[in-house]
Amino acid sequence: MDFVSIRAAFLTYFNKNKHKIVPSAPIVNKDDPELHFINAGMNPFKDYFLGNKTALEKRVANLQKCLRVSGKHNDLEEVGVDTYHHTFFEMMGNWSFGAYFKEEAIALAWELLTTVYHIPKERLWVTVFGGDKADQLEEDKEALGLWKQHVPENRILKASKKDNFWEMGATGPCGPCSEIHVDLRSEQEILELSGDQLVNEDHPQVIEIWNLVFIQYNRMADGSLVALPEKHIDTGMGFERLVRVIQGKSSNYDTDIFEPLFNEISKNSGKTYGESDNEQVDIAFRVIADHIRAITFTIADGQLPSNMGAGYVIRRILRRAVRYGHSFLGLNEAFLYKLIPVLSKQFETIYPEIKAQEALLCNVVKEEELSFLRTLTAGLQRLDKIIDAAPKRLEGKIVFELYDTFGFPVDLTALIATEKGIEIDYEGFEVEMKQQKLRSKRADAHSLEDWVEVRPNQMSQFIGYDQLEVESTIIKYRKLTEKGKEKYQIVLDQTPFYAESGGQVGDTGLLTQGELKVLIIDTQKENDLVIHVANSFPFDSELPVQCEVNRGRRAKIMANHTATHLLHAALRQVLGDHVQQKGSLVHPDYLRFDFSHFAKVTPDELREIEIIINKKIQNNIVLTEHRNMPISQAKELGAMALFGEKYGEQVRVIQFDPNFSTELCGGTHVQATGQIGLLKIVSESAVAAGVRRIEAVSGITAFQQFQQFQQEQEQLAEQLMHPKDLNKALEKVLLESKELKKKLEKLQEGQGQALKESLLSQQVTYGALQLIIAKVTLPSAAILKKLAFELRQQIPNLFMVLAADIESKPQIAVMIGEQVPADQFHAGQLVKNWAKFIKGGGGGQPFFATAGGKEVNGLEEVVKQAKEFIQNLELV
Repeated sequence: MDFVSIRAAFLTYFNKNKHKIVPSAPIVNKDDPELHFINAGMNPFKDYFLGNKTALEKRVANLQKCLRVSGKHNDLEEVGVDTYHHTFFEMMGNWSFGAYFKEEAIALAWELLTTVYHIPKERLWVTVFGGDKADQLEEDKEALGLWKQHVPENRILKASKKDNFWEMGATGPCGPCSEIHVDLRSEQEILELSGDQLVNEDHPQVIEIWNLVFIQYNRMADGSLVALPEKHIDTGMGFERLVRVIQGKSSNYDTDIFEPLFNEISKNSGKTYGESDNEQVDIAFRVIADHIRAITFTIADGQLPSNMGAGYVIRRILRRAVRYGHSFLGLNEAFLYKLIPVLSKQFETIYPEIKAQEALLCNVVKEEELSFLRTLTAGLQRLDKIIDAAPKRLEGKIVFELYDTFGFPVDLTALIATEKGIEIDYEGFEVEMKQQKLRSKRADAHSLEDWVEVRPNQMSQFIGYDQLEVESTIIKYRKLTEKGKEKYQIVLDQTPFYAESGGQVGDTGLLTQGELKVLIIDTQKENDLVIHVANSFPFDSELPVQCEVNRGRRAKIMANHTATHLLHAALRQVLGDHVQQKGSLVHPDYLRFDFSHFAKVTPDELREIEIIINKKIQNNIVLTEHRNMPISQAKELGAMALFGEKYGEQVRVIQFDPNFSTELCGGTHVQATGQIGLLKIVSESAVAAGVRRIEAVSGITAFQQFQQFQQEQEQLAEQLMHPKDLNKALEKVLLESKELKKKLEKLQEGQGQALKESLLSQQVTYGALQLIIAKVTLPSAAILKKLAFELRQQIPNLFMVLAADIESKPQIAVMIGEQVPADQFHAGQLVKNWAKFIKGGGGGQPFFATAGGKEVNGLEEVVKQAKEFIQNLELV
């Protein structure tokens, strides 16, 4: 079976067994502050397990896009080294939200593997939870008894909590699990050693393929377990592993999932997977094929590479792939982007978002590659200089700097250093790594106490589209300690507060109970749970509280959100239908909108966009809102579904003139466009290749912007004596300034020439050297440098130290002549030694170096130290 047929068989099987087949959620996780990316099939269903939402469908199955870059076996630097772990993978799973439990889950799994996929039963081993004394849990006798109905008891193994008790995190829903393992070794190997000896022993040919989790407990913050009122099933089977098993391959990477990628890598590199004596070549193939999948799917779902958070994870993955291609496949030019069309074709009918965004994906990845190749080249040059200067050992701090700044892994640095006979300080590197992790941990340090459940099993409802004030009751609350400060998170039965999502910031406002008033400083969304954040919690949780949203702030947010929709529509009208939203921020003070477009938006285009939007504002178009509309009907209206956003079966549609702007949106909006008042674009810039960003302001802020522009123009006109034509007057002033600058530069050059003649007359012969050591006054650092190089041309055996006063700022220049032996002086080291006298620092090449500082009075001491240095030398 090819991988497409294996996928189809899974979905068909569970559909036949009365499961609702749902699409994969976006891999980029926008609604959970604890998790950048979906890393398990259960993540999109987390609210059902936590009891925050009631599942409309009780029996569900799907294939979920996942990304893992940390945890057991999933450290980024290890992926590709073995043949069965990945960063990006698809997780096949079936779920029951109270519909069925262990008996049906076990029966379904066994039938699918042995009857549909025809995996030999004698190749399969089953594990069950063997109990845990610390948690006072007995072995899972129920699962053991159920498995006996399908497999001989000698093929059922009891496993520890480490392997067979699944937990969502430090707290939350959890439970015992049963794993199904498959033995892929040869018959001879199986005869020599039974597979039960290798289960859960990290053997590459005896692997877990399916995990059936029986969620029946809730782990509390104190470590105790509490039985859940409703039991759930959560299963997970790695798609890539299953394909390997069914296709009879010894590696995930040998399947038809990866074959097209390997063919394209081979075409670009001239090398073939599996045919090289160098193991690193095969590792490079695996790293590149795995990583391009991770990069492509995450960017397609809305996460661009960057230097922060989730974006930095993608950048690290991309740079690792480039590094392996560069180091082991000889790929010294951008190549990753050429693999994207392969993925686009491969997943055209499964994940059409890749095909739809192929040009954008190629542009973004290519630009990232080119940028990193420049960094890599700079890093190699830096490494060469460090190695040349290193005696016999490369310090761990330097190795870490190369890793952290230039993306050099230790093994690459070690390879280059070993070729030159230099050792690596591995221990020092590990110390630096631990310190970095500790710094990161401290920056993220926070602790959450257990929820205090005031009204268990009660749902929360958002009513903020229609009301900004309401009386509510408290469902639950908990204490959060963040960077040493205490905060409280509060959940209400009904709330007018909008929680941050879809690019719109969260509401602020007040909770009141009698005389007690508490400021809500933010409203966040944890999955679909609305959480109100406050600095204190003085309330009686049994009594109701009065909720009041900050009206003025909300009004500004609504205006900016509607303005964002108008901007999106205007951009598509002016630039073309290829424009798609790639990110947004709706803030009370401004709006920011990222969109796909392959060129800078010209000033004329920006003016046209502004005119279109402001005409729509003047027309006072009334909002048309459709709540709980079937998504198919919404698309018929022309509503744009954004890539990377998660939509349910029922959606909300926002329209401002059906022929202009129709979008799927959960945010808050004005009732008519006239309430925006005015819009002014303040900037347009690039975010990434093929992605532009516009920032704009609206309402009174936009009006103030116009006032500021007018004030600046009036001030300029006043300075130019109120000319009739301001532009011509300004051009005249600029031209005069340019001419004066040229005259000044000629005068300064004349000063430099005069000083050069003076210094030439002051030179002193000392041994084989011609010395110039002096304090000078110069108009610029550029003239100091030019002077130094001119003197070097004229004096081959020069040793010069100039302590320069440049507009009351100290600078030192050290120049060594061409005929002075290279091992006699190092200008960079000398200037570093003397920079302390001017309270500064510097460096440079062995023959020329400079330093700047703060203490101009230290220049005399520099001259004195330089003269003493020469006098103490033994010159031949």
